[in-house]
Amino acid sequence: MDYPVESFSESERAALAPHFTNLDRPVFALTGLPETVKGALFARYSRYPGTLRRLFLDEFAGDVTADGPGGGEAGPGAERAAQLYERIFLGYGDDSVAQLGGAHVGCEWVSNVMTKVLQRGRLAAYLEQSTRYIAYDAPMPGGGYRYWRDPSLGPEYGRAMDGLFDLYARALPLTERWAADRFPRAGDEPEAAHRRSIRAKALDLLRGLLPAATLSHVGIFASGQAYEGLLLRLAASPLPEARAIGEMMLPELQAVIPSFVTRVDRPDRGGRWADFLAERSHAAARVTARLGLDRQHGDAADGPSVRLLSVQGTEEDLLAGLLFEASAVSEEDVRAVIEPMATGQRAELIAELVGERENRRHRPGRGFEATSYRFEVVSDYGAFRDLQRHRMLTVQWQPLSPDLGAGVPEELESAGTADLYRRG
Repeated sequence: MDYPVESFSESERAALAPHFTNLDRPVFALTGLPETVKGALFARYSRYPGTLRRLFLDEFAGDVTADGPGGGEAGPGAERAAQLYERIFLGYGDDSVAQLGGAHVGCEWVSNVMTKVLQRGRLAAYLEQSTRYIAYDAPMPGGGYRYWRDPSLGPEYGRAMDGLFDLYARALPLTERWAADRFPRAGDEPEAAHRRSIRAKALDLLRGLLPAATLSHVGIFASGQAYEGLLLRLAASPLPEARAIGEMMLPELQAVIPSFVTRVDRPDRGGRWADFLAERSHAAARVTARLGLDRQHGDAADGPSVRLLSVQGTEEDLLAGLLFEASAVSEEDVRAVIEPMATGQRAELIAELVGERENRRHRPGRGFEATSYRFEVVSDYGAFRDLQRHRMLTVQWQPLSPDLGAGVPEELESAGTADLYRRG
């Protein structure tokens, strides 16, 4: 197709050039504009008959300052952007405009419990320090092992944490030496790569010793809408650390995407929303206690386990989902063709439709969303972390508890560090 090419005067091109990656192609990116302005541009886009570049010239470029783009509320078009958000986001309650801008936020020295609170929202990108690749045997800046501290937890808590980290620090070099003997370097393997793999193996085996109070660093990139939801969950949390992190996060976001989080600290908006979330949590605790579901009955689970609880959907549902988008008939007609097929014929069709998957990133299509499986998993904390981070799943988890017992990796028996692990 010969795409239309819009004409701009020299002065218009000069105004556009710093903020658009090209001026003559139908696909481009925005540069050098605050998130609030970019979001407002797109919010206005849906009701503007022209192009985005023309919209910028008509309604936003007049606010460009001599100093060029800034951050937060400063910079080109910022005043108009703030007014637009006030009208659309607050006045009309159109939450979709809060999806049009984002920010990078770092949260450091947060407990592993807190990392899960931060990541529960799913609609964001998270990167967390991994206990698989980082050793936790060294002291923090200022001294002491890396665990959450608060005077209200008392001296026994500190002694217990120090004891766990002491065991971890003692077991790590022993496990690493065993791993080096058990998995010798291949002739063509670089020594540095082998050393890293041995280190990772030892860290992976021992990370179950690290308590949930272990401190980590988390990087987040999210839209304004996702941050609003996160801040409200933090405000409603019974966890003091969560509320403290939320109080620190809000002013940082107000410095870079203020219009996106403007409802959070308004008592009639964010305040009422946080109250609702807190009451919902209280209601769940109240009802489970009333029904006697807040405590174990009988023996706890014996070690790790996986149970399939329910299956929603059938092989017919799966095939109908895989075929529907490519067909030209109703789903009812698709099912009429599938229904009389023999089991073997259906299996062959599924294999053909899925294709040859060379790796896990080769996904077989949305037809597989026609079926769902609900599992109950009892696992150690490391395995839980791996499951929890897959945000395509719907993952629910219960409060941490020692009631389900603990497992000891079998390889630690061979490494001679299993007894240290059990003492933890």
